[in-house]
Amino acid sequence: MVASISARKSVAAAVAYFQHMAQDEYYTKENEAEAESDWDGRGAERLALDGDVNRRDFESLLNGYDPKTSEPLVQTSNKSHAPGWDMTYSAPKSVSVLWALSPPADRVKIEAAHRQAVSVATKHLEDNHALTRRGKGGAVREPVAGLTIARFHHHTSRDLDPQLHTHAFIFNAAPRQDGTWGSLVSRELYKAQKETGAVYRNHLANALERDGHTVDRQGSSFRMRAIPHQIERAFSKRRQAIEEAAKAHGYRTPKGMELAALRTRQAKRPRERSALFQAWSQEARTLGFKLPDRRQQHQPNLAVQATVPSEKVTTLSSPLSHSIQRLVMTAALALRSSRGMSGLSVSLRKSNRERDVEIER
Repeated sequence: MVASISARKSVAAAVAYFQHMAQDEYYTKENEAEAESDWDGRGAERLALDGDVNRRDFESLLNGYDPKTSEPLVQTSNKSHAPGWDMTYSAPKSVSVLWALSPPADRVKIEAAHRQAVSVATKHLEDNHALTRRGKGGAVREPVAGLTIARFHHHTSRDLDPQLHTHAFIFNAAPRQDGTWGSLVSRELYKAQKETGAVYRNHLANALERDGHTVDRQGSSFRMRAIPHQIERAFSKRRQAIEEAAKAHGYRTPKGMELAALRTRQAKRPRERSALFQAWSQEARTLGFKLPDRRQQHQPNLAVQATVPSEKVTTLSSPLSHSIQRLVMTAALALRSSRGMSGLSVSLRKSNRERDVEIER
């Protein structure tokens, strides 16, 4: 799932969430200038929150206080008050694998595109699906003037496979148009889950295309053409473990899949970033895969061509080959125009999905 949402139902649970997010990066940073957390949303701007997310500011907001002035923003004495929600945005696996196997300069651009796509998606929430409460029992609802969001950027799964994802924690405290603050209507955030995921995917796909990568779109989703399906699957060990556990225990519902995820959850295994990139590159080489350069990535049948002897490639591009293709085209057009066969359509090119299926076999 590209975008998922879950609630933190108490301040204590949300504090534990912060500790988990702050420590749950499975490799160690080698460049301290690289921020792994930041603030987002017009609510954060109003509170002058910038830079890394620290525990003091995070906990102040959970309790409904302005981190800078300690003045109360919202009432949190109600036992049913939820301190906030985690909206997680995960890049398609082929994007994460492309990031992991790319040269350093390209990795920077891919990760920047992911983070920008998250910003666009949360701004879409902020502008279109965020409502605050007012009045007795919160009966009156109105659009917010902004959201207050703490973002935590992660790069790997628990099995140390590449997985770009960002946890956007939306605090249950939002500014109103008149400058006062109120709590959020959570139902609207849940209803917008699929829509905000689609916004994220579309912006990310467009950014990667502008940067010269070839994207194969599939409905509202997409994948990177440079990464064959079998390579993508090989770097999805966490997903495979969950699927195997779900099958073994007969889990079929979303709740069952959550249980499967918990059953297969491993302890954190921090490693140096450079060591992980070396391990990923070695794994790809073991699988017989080498990431093509940008020009080659545009070739639709690249993975197949890499396994074809050079003399066969020459034969396929010979003048005789072109003559045969013209004859086939002529025959196809004749068939289409024949009586009783007006609905016949002959396709001489296979879809990208069909090619990839053949590759996986």
